[in-house]
Amino acid sequence: MQMMNKLTRDDLYTLEKYAEVRPEFRARVMAHKQNRRLPIGPNATLYFEDALTMHYQIQEMLRAERIFEAAGIQEELDAYNPLIPDGSNWKATFMMEYPDENERRQQLAKLIGIERHVWTQVADFARVTPIADEDLERETDEKTSSVHFLRFELTPEMVAAIKNGAPISIGIDHPAYAHAVEPIAQNIRDSLAGDLA
Repeated sequence: MQMMNKLTRDDLYTLEKYAEVRPEFRARVMAHKQNRRLPIGPNATLYFEDALTMHYQIQEMLRAERIFEAAGIQEELDAYNPLIPDGSNWKATFMMEYPDENERRQQLAKLIGIERHVWTQVADFARVTPIADEDLERETDEKTSSVHFLRFELTPEMVAAIKNGAPISIGIDHPAYAHAVEPIAQNIRDSLAGDLA
């Protein structure tokens, strides 16, 4: 299955088949995700999505909800396919993680707009800030959400540089939370390079 393709019903396991293959499939996905998880500072993490991570997400939803009708399966596909990269971008789930609920509430009140302060930079090209939460409103005047969905659109020149091994840096420059990973680890860099056409 080519990475850029969106998932279809033909890519999915039936509930019965998934019950059989789940332990092995889950292990494969967890190993894959190790190369797609990027902590930025102590409380922020980017989880870069792709066809495999979304395939797993859909299978788990179908399993949990016991969905086997065509319409229900299509709904899950329609919900998760937009999170698969299109060949010129990266798509990530961005999470602000605070184990303590009171601290989380206080911090999210200070971090309004943080999703627009995440950036990525390929070699010496200009920084790219993401298009955030295209589908939903995730902040209020009082606080931001702890989960955001980000899309980083790259120019053809950036894509070519990455294909040629250019380093990638990613960070956050919000006044209340500034951290960066410069450059990101090779295993993550290589995994992200694979998202690009």
